[in-house]
Amino acid sequence: MVIHIVKSGDTLYKISNFYGVPIEKLVLDNQISTPNKLTIGQNIVIDVDKINYTVKNGDTLYKISKMFDIPLSDIIESNPEITNPNALNVGQVVVIPLPNKEFGNIEVNGYAIANINEQVLNQTLPYLTYLAIFSYQAKDDGNMSLLYETNLIEKARAKNVAPLMVVTNIGGSGGFDSDVAHSILTNELAQTTLINNILNTLSTKNYYGVDIDFEYIYPYDKESYIQFLKRLNTELKKNNYYLSVAVAPKYRENQTGLLYEAHDYKQIGEIADRVIIMTYEWGYMYGPPMAISPYDQVEQVLTYAVTAIPSNKILMGMPNYAYDWTYPYSPNNPATTLTNVNAVNLAIEKGATIYFDKTAKAPYFNYVDNLNKKHIVWFDNAESTYERLKLVDKFKLAGVSYWTINNFFNQNWLVLNSMFNIKKIEN
Repeated sequence: MVIHIVKSGDTLYKISNFYGVPIEKLVLDNQISTPNKLTIGQNIVIDVDKINYTVKNGDTLYKISKMFDIPLSDIIESNPEITNPNALNVGQVVVIPLPNKEFGNIEVNGYAIANINEQVLNQTLPYLTYLAIFSYQAKDDGNMSLLYETNLIEKARAKNVAPLMVVTNIGGSGGFDSDVAHSILTNELAQTTLINNILNTLSTKNYYGVDIDFEYIYPYDKESYIQFLKRLNTELKKNNYYLSVAVAPKYRENQTGLLYEAHDYKQIGEIADRVIIMTYEWGYMYGPPMAISPYDQVEQVLTYAVTAIPSNKILMGMPNYAYDWTYPYSPNNPATTLTNVNAVNLAIEKGATIYFDKTAKAPYFNYVDNLNKKHIVWFDNAESTYERLKLVDKFKLAGVSYWTINNFFNQNWLVLNSMFNIKKIEN
């Protein structure tokens, strides 16, 4: 795989000729809706395991190795007929081998809202280890909302993907509710009811396990939450069910704030089979414009996390969306949500240059709308995906978790699939 960054004067025709890949494949792989129009900074994934490069005047194998960022020794090994690396003939074809699956095996979790488009689900399942279906909403008394997701479970099982039941403390207003969590965590009967409801649903619907996503828990309920997770896990393990727990992205154990304080990394890491760290939403809808999942911040969170949680239990959160902010920023004027594909389409429509922030390792662009208002859009592309996925190898994590898979972003899956082998369950 190669990530080509569009330069001034690039066209799909030129890119196709340079890499020897049909235009039709480039269009399909990169979900390109305007094949005759690209924008500077746009990423084009070249999904091949080798490139047949035609030598031009002045080329040497050394220059070619630098051009493709491939070790000279790898190129020489792939072209045994070349006896003098410094004497190439114009028009000669040189095979450029590309690295593949260089980082080993990982697990991939994808959160899916239950109304996910069937085609999107089918396209995504080959890349998943777990499908976390969002969500059963726990109530004060331990009962749960209804969810109609049997077809998702069946499709996941058919593709050797483990379906996970997601249980949240989302309240009637649609947001995570601290009071709902408090009612359950401080009432033994409510806990028992909830655990029994979880076990019954796991059994009757053929789930593989459960993901607990309780957020904005009151700090004084921290220990009650741990005791609940212990109780739940004890019952789960009697029936060989899996438990994952979603936690906020913390830089240190004593980090203050309602989102963070009740998520005890060390104790949760001892209980759960996997811990999903939600390493996104630095840039968020009501906040100031910035990268949604900045590399430097994610790295800082993981640096702490692996000191408290076994690294082989951690799934790093990956966002699958973009935000478009209007200037001047105001929390009363929230950002709008885009897909990553539509973010690029918007940049092309507006003739905007896409830039890459070297600290956040994330792309962004600016444009002016029809009302003469300035905008900035932060999103993910193949390059930012590749950079952040390298953290999985750096910290020797179990894998990654996507929020959400309801929109298909093929560049992400091409990049991930070129770097890692994706683990599957056995039915």
